[in-house]
Amino acid sequence: MTGADKVFAGNIPAIYQRYMVPMIFDPYAQDLAGRLAVLRPGRVLEMAAGTGVVTRAIAEKLPETEIVATDLNQPMLDTAAELQRGQGKVTFRQADALALPFEDKSFDTVVCQFGVMFFPDKHQGYREAFRVLRPSGAYIFSVWDRISTNEFITVVNAALAARFSDDPPKFMERTPHGYHDVDAIAAAVREAGFSKVSVETVDKVSRANSALDAATGYCQGNPFRNEIEARAPGELQSITEAVASALAEQFGHGPIEGRIRAHVITATR
Repeated sequence: MTGADKVFAGNIPAIYQRYMVPMIFDPYAQDLAGRLAVLRPGRVLEMAAGTGVVTRAIAEKLPETEIVATDLNQPMLDTAAELQRGQGKVTFRQADALALPFEDKSFDTVVCQFGVMFFPDKHQGYREAFRVLRPSGAYIFSVWDRISTNEFITVVNAALAARFSDDPPKFMERTPHGYHDVDAIAAAVREAGFSKVSVETVDKVSRANSALDAATGYCQGNPFRNEIEARAPGELQSITEAVASALAEQFGHGPIEGRIRAHVITATR
């Protein structure tokens, strides 16, 4: 992972929240919150909370559960705190998932939706989750499957590869969709000390109000934007519109939808 992969600054958090969250993150946030509702933990640690889509989903289903939502990126947390509006028992705290500022065995459950892929040392992330979990506690996290099983980003990636044929941007392939070997993931989690690990592949439907909305989210609402702007300064909007045309050609005009696929891992301490 490069340093640019971790940059969610400027207006990226707002665009991410407006377009990316409802399009691809909310369906899995609801799924994760449903899993926690079965466990009914008293105290939850969320890592890589971003703009808080999972935080809000858990707080809605489990209003009496104490949630400590953390992220390395303060602008994302600021957006999450603003959106939370005092609902549930939630504390937001900037924290590094590889060096958590919490005592051993202090949480019933740890969750992390689509954040592990960004950790520069994933094994250390697993060890930290294990450390802060109470006995028999669960660590539930999700990772995206390969790009080819996620329809919108497949088209977006192809359109950008055609536009920058000599040096296509690789952020999506390298980071969000670059950590999907479930056997290797499960082995690393067990190595961290977890006694039981299960993996479930979960298909959902991604929806956007328009092809332009989807293109805006992918091209402007995450670090993909940094790679596009580095290759074509001043052309971000025109490139976004070209990507929107490719999406419209594939999925139609007006509201669009496509398949998304992720792996949900549950590890028990």
